[in-house]
Amino acid sequence: MKKYYFPISSALLLILSIVGFSDNLFTDVGQKSNSDPKFIIHGLFCFAWFIILLIQTNYIRSNNLKTHKKLGIAGMVVALGVFITTVYIFVVIHKGWDSMSYIARCNRIFMPSFALLVWLGYVYRKKPDMHKRFMYVASLYMLGPILSRAMAHSFLDSMIPESAEVTWDVTLFCIWGSFLISLFLYDWMTLKKIHKISLLGFVWYCFTLTVAIFT
Repeated sequence: MKKYYFPISSALLLILSIVGFSDNLFTDVGQKSNSDPKFIIHGLFCFAWFIILLIQTNYIRSNNLKTHKKLGIAGMVVALGVFITTVYIFVVIHKGWDSMSYIARCNRIFMPSFALLVWLGYVYRKKPDMHKRFMYVASLYMLGPILSRAMAHSFLDSMIPESAEVTWDVTLFCIWGSFLISLFLYDWMTLKKIHKISLLGFVWYCFTLTVAIFT
């Protein structure tokens, strides 16, 4: 668990990203968004983040700390790119809170949270238990749009169509939340307690969903 949890979880996040945007990448490459610079640049930064996350977790697994630290600088640059391009998309596309879907509302709250956690991850880079949890929870806060699209491009679309709104939403939230809850399991098996960052990350997740859905 201690050696493979983060590499496996990071691989799953990258796979979900590929599945979620499989239409842009493989099946409908002629769509309008594929020729829009803001979406192209944003997508490249997001994919780069999850690729770096996976590489970094494997460097730690193999105890290659020197290369991990060097790539960390690139990771910070990519994180800044993710944040800036997301903010730009919100500014030019969404016209106020009421016009957004609940996923977009979640993303609007989670993006500053992502930036804060990545910065805290950098600040606490010499404290591995805190550093890896800040970076991982930050990555999970990006999962809303990815998971929504991945569900629409997988077997779940035929089992639970988007027209079944309540079931669709509950399924999405359960899958999303399971990543955070799995962190509790990792904490318990490695620390014999729930780490405060894991707990606060889950509490903020629940609070954000509540605000996004009911306001």
